[in-house]
Amino acid sequence: MAEPTHPVASDHLPSFITGPGETDVLMVVMSLILVVSVLLFGVYYFRLHTLPERIAHKSKKVQFEIVAVLGLISLFTHMHIFWVAGLLLAFIDFPDFGTPLGRIAGSVEKMAGIRTTDRLSESEDTAADEDVGKVEAPSDIGRAEVAESKPSVQHKSHSQRAVAKERIHA
Repeated sequence: MAEPTHPVASDHLPSFITGPGETDVLMVVMSLILVVSVLLFGVYYFRLHTLPERIAHKSKKVQFEIVAVLGLISLFTHMHIFWVAGLLLAFIDFPDFGTPLGRIAGSVEKMAGIRTTDRLSESEDTAADEDVGKVEAPSDIGRAEVAESKPSVQHKSHSQRAVAKERIHA
């Protein structure tokens, strides 16, 4: 049996008005839309917030870590100047001074005769020992070719002393 409507109410009620004890469909739909829109807005916000970090990462920037830290500071402090600074750093190309300076330092060490064991691989180390061990045969024996011999113990100890001396001064 249908309950009678209030005498003052109109004959036709809109569909979003529910009767007592019925499920409010409009409220359920709107709550789902609200949850989905909040999640999508959060994803969009975090995606936009990590834009400088993604730009710096794609282009293999040297300052990638600085840009990432600026993004985190901006996220937690809500000071957007850090985000702007990170975005600017992501677009700037800093020249790579480390590689040429490292090569210069290696060349100077090579010219000075100082060899550090941590920089040389075994193949370079054995090649260097072979170059030092090559001795020209005396001409009176009749051989003008280069004969290979093992490096003397005195030479090895001298190079070891040079490395140890360099480590002491460094």
